[in-house]
Amino acid sequence: MNIGQAAEASGVSAKMIRYYEQIGLIEPPARSQSGYRVYAEPNVHTLRFVRRARSLGFSVEETGALLALWRDRSRASADVKTLALKHVAELEEKAAALQAMAATLRHLASHCHGDKRPDCPILDTIGAPN
Repeated sequence: MNIGQAAEASGVSAKMIRYYEQIGLIEPPARSQSGYRVYAEPNVHTLRFVRRARSLGFSVEETGALLALWRDRSRASADVKTLALKHVAELEEKAAALQAMAATLRHLASHCHGDKRPDCPILDTIGAPN
């Protein structure tokens, strides 16, 4: 199949497929005699794996590590679990930071009159010197 068909089958855009190949995240597929990429089902399976990992928020580097573990049939599941739990901790840290930002903005908005006056504690706080 060509890159468009592989993109449709995997849910990864053709542009991202080319990018993943360029950075070495995935192996380039075979080429036809005329130089076009020719994707087989194993290529599409790998692309689906990458799409799922990325949709879970794994970075490109983490996705590469997961791909290496996925391909290594002698891997230890403990290595996969360690990587996943590290990612969970990072996600929880980001979620806590987002909650704190929301609480701050909620607090500032509650103190803003929201009328025609120019005074605004939201802008005052954002514009305040550190």
